[in-house]
Amino acid sequence: MRLGLALPQFGPFADPTLVPAIAAEAEALGFESLWTGERVHAATAPSTPYPGGTMPEQFRSGLDPMLVLTLAANATTRPRLGTSTLNAPLHPPIHLARSLAGIDRLSGGRVIAGLGLGWSRDEYDAVAVPWRERGARLDETLDVLESLWAADPVQHDGRFWTISPGDFRPKPVQQPLPIYLGGLSPAAFRRVGRRADGWLGVALPAEALRGALASIGDQARDAGRGPIATALRINVAVHAAATERPGSGPVEQLVDYLHEAAELGIDDAFVDLQFTTSTPAELLDLAARIRNAFEATA
Repeated sequence: MRLGLALPQFGPFADPTLVPAIAAEAEALGFESLWTGERVHAATAPSTPYPGGTMPEQFRSGLDPMLVLTLAANATTRPRLGTSTLNAPLHPPIHLARSLAGIDRLSGGRVIAGLGLGWSRDEYDAVAVPWRERGARLDETLDVLESLWAADPVQHDGRFWTISPGDFRPKPVQQPLPIYLGGLSPAAFRRVGRRADGWLGVALPAEALRGALASIGDQARDAGRGPIATALRINVAVHAAATERPGSGPVEQLVDYLHEAAELGIDDAFVDLQFTTSTPAELLDLAARIRNAFEATA
């Protein structure tokens, strides 16, 4: 299993000048992928609950994921560059296609386009996109991306967007540029199995993770498709006491979970340290500890 790191983006790390140095140091430490997330709007009183409890205060300050990926692409040469996740229905898909293709070219073909629906109705209201249409808009976004990244002339005529015949260049280096989809619902698993190159997972207990992987595999086989790649996000909370929550507790417990995920067949896992550190030096020190411990126990 390849190990990655979330790039600086939220809370005290919402400073674009930090990204190149931390991305370069992460590459030097041996991290094989670098990731961004997305927050469009942090409502004071959210109309939909944050999954798992209260929205982290760090989300009240955040950098645009495309800016962060661009800076990281320019500062590194080897790690894959992923989004986990871009909330696709919040964006016109032709803009997504242009930005992702450009970063893929800048990076020499290292982008993973990780898309999802998000949890915040307030974000949908902020960009005037109906919450009830989010699933249908994600499906059509996938159609648009497929059309625009294919050979010219391109066109699309759908429920939400119409693109007249024309040229769309430059294309991504990768053909096809891999698209991963997030989600934990049966509908999400069906969409992943039917349409995605990979699944963006979260740090579930081992048995729940095993079940999710089995469901996605079943959906892919039913659709006549091969294995689906996986990338697992782990929002780390390091402290001395062991806990039942994956990613929370001592570094040794985190590393044990990483190896457990690898044994289940996870291809990529990445740790987000922005919720358990507050300075670049602290983040990089913890990143090195996790990377070294993971390698030492492989």
